[in-house]
Amino acid sequence: MKLSYHGHAVVMIETDSHQILIDPFISGNEACDLDAQTVEPDVILLTHGHNDHVGDTIDIAKRTNALIVAPNELADYMSGRGLNAHPMHIGGKHQFDFGTVKLTQAFHGSAYTEENGSSIYTGMPAGILLTVEGKTIYHVGDTGLFSDLKLIGEMNDIDIAFVPIGDNFTMGPEDALIASKWINAKVVVPIHYNTFPLIEQDGEAFAKQVNPGKGQVMAIGEPMQV
Repeated sequence: MKLSYHGHAVVMIETDSHQILIDPFISGNEACDLDAQTVEPDVILLTHGHNDHVGDTIDIAKRTNALIVAPNELADYMSGRGLNAHPMHIGGKHQFDFGTVKLTQAFHGSAYTEENGSSIYTGMPAGILLTVEGKTIYHVGDTGLFSDLKLIGEMNDIDIAFVPIGDNFTMGPEDALIASKWINAKVVVPIHYNTFPLIEQDGEAFAKQVNPGKGQVMAIGEPMQV
């Protein structure tokens, strides 16, 4: 299995049979190396409805018929747009043909802004526990620090965790270090930083402070074998 990071909160997982894309904010994301017109995911996983996470989901799914897995209200919105969407909710788990998805809580907001400026409520935000090919990947989603991250770490043998460090809208580096300790993943990768001036952070400095050997900054588009 191959993982790659594509700026902001965009993560791609490539297995022997599926390409899975998380929060495909591609257009308007200067850090992203993907092309929304050519990327071919089988599955799109969404943490919440903010435009910098839904990103190009609608256009990609229309073109590829990718399955969208998202929190209930966001999935309902996608279904209303004629897309193939599977609704889930926090604490729920489902076995798909590509792997198992479980949603965790995340303390944030969730609304999708239409082109006319109107906002659509898209339910509660979430983190994503994805178990595939014997590995567990935790995309923490947009969240502040909360103590149940320790429980999530105790209940799951997490191989790699993608943790936001940008501050202002999510955890900053200090809180993310505490979260990383609690999650206790074998590898911790910082995300959701340096996309905009307001969330500029030093990812390398953060990674060096994570438990020795566990922190790793992933270069944009560079694959990691898991």
